[in-house]
Amino acid sequence: MPNTPDVLHDPAHAFMPYPGMSVPHAASGPLSGLGFGVKDLFHVSGYPTSGGQPFLLAMLGVQHHTAPTVQTLLDAGARFVGKTVTDELAFSMNGQNAHFGSPINGAAPGRIAGGSSSGSAAAVSHGLCDFALGTDTGGSVRAPASHCGLVGLRPTHGRVSLQGALDLSPSLDTCGWFTRDVPTFARVADVLLGEDCEPLPDRVRLLAPADLWALATPGARKALAPARQRIETALGKAGAAKVVLESLDAMYWHFRHIQGHEAWQVDGGFIRRFSPPLGPGVAERFAWSAGVTDEKVAASRAFRDRFRHHLAKLLGTDGVLLMPTMPDIAPRIDEPESALEDYRNRAIRLLCVAGLSGFPQLSLPLSRRDSAPLGISLLGPVGSDRSLVRLAERIAASPMSEA
Repeated sequence: MPNTPDVLHDPAHAFMPYPGMSVPHAASGPLSGLGFGVKDLFHVSGYPTSGGQPFLLAMLGVQHHTAPTVQTLLDAGARFVGKTVTDELAFSMNGQNAHFGSPINGAAPGRIAGGSSSGSAAAVSHGLCDFALGTDTGGSVRAPASHCGLVGLRPTHGRVSLQGALDLSPSLDTCGWFTRDVPTFARVADVLLGEDCEPLPDRVRLLAPADLWALATPGARKALAPARQRIETALGKAGAAKVVLESLDAMYWHFRHIQGHEAWQVDGGFIRRFSPPLGPGVAERFAWSAGVTDEKVAASRAFRDRFRHHLAKLLGTDGVLLMPTMPDIAPRIDEPESALEDYRNRAIRLLCVAGLSGFPQLSLPLSRRDSAPLGISLLGPVGSDRSLVRLAERIAASPMSEA
């Protein structure tokens, strides 16, 4: 595998077309032999950073420092392969960038890759690198992981450093990654996560919340049933639980108010000053975000505190939610923008559980439907990230597992 991608032959349309620069890595280490891509929100010395937006690319230019998380991977012996396309300003879930193109889903080419970590997921799903860094604010690792048949983690908020990366919504942003298999994922987890301060016990209390399973389409629930059975065989029968606080609509709007308010705080000045061309969906979301009032965001942050307490009480120190990652398989790439926005809004109702709580969620590629991948997730207490990966290792070792 080359040190940098051949930008003239990138069948996944996954990489930014930057000139290849040498990025040194350790000659040996726990990730030796693995190549990785980096979402174009992270600074890498010698490379520009675009955030998926041409005006921002011109403003930021070539960077002279490398984000600490990227440097940690290099120091562990991993080889930098290239910077991957991100949805514009990371404020989308579709994997379609109006300026830099749409990375191709390697597991279902006629369907969207999902975003905003679209290029990272596409690169891994096409085998162009062994793993790739992404970020997840509202689902930008979990959605592409489900759509592209990959393992993907949204870590506990703050567990993996985002220093040296562009923000979207700082109180929600997290740094995750993708792999095609659990053993490779665990190698990266050892480097980026280390050990949990309070690991889950060997025997966890698996919970399958009916209010979240109801968000999956009937076809998706049917497709996920064998994966659910597989996980229960490995980890124990799942008990009943109720996760939703107040209502799904309340959770959705509280999440969106926090995300929108913070996104406008981060990018609003840039947008007001330069009036950059923004792609479909992205422009509308920023316009809506500009109108989120301080009163609304204060109420939403208070709700978030209540929800964290509610979920922490439900999970305790041994509880793990078993839930669909997404409502269904990825939409087709020729769906109109309105249909993609409807799908995004349905998905947020599932994805905001981890977003509002800040708890870790790991998506596993254990199901398929209509020849497309469909993820199923484990969501654990705050700080249980490495334990969730260990559970995935147990599931992967199960004779019935396809992970």
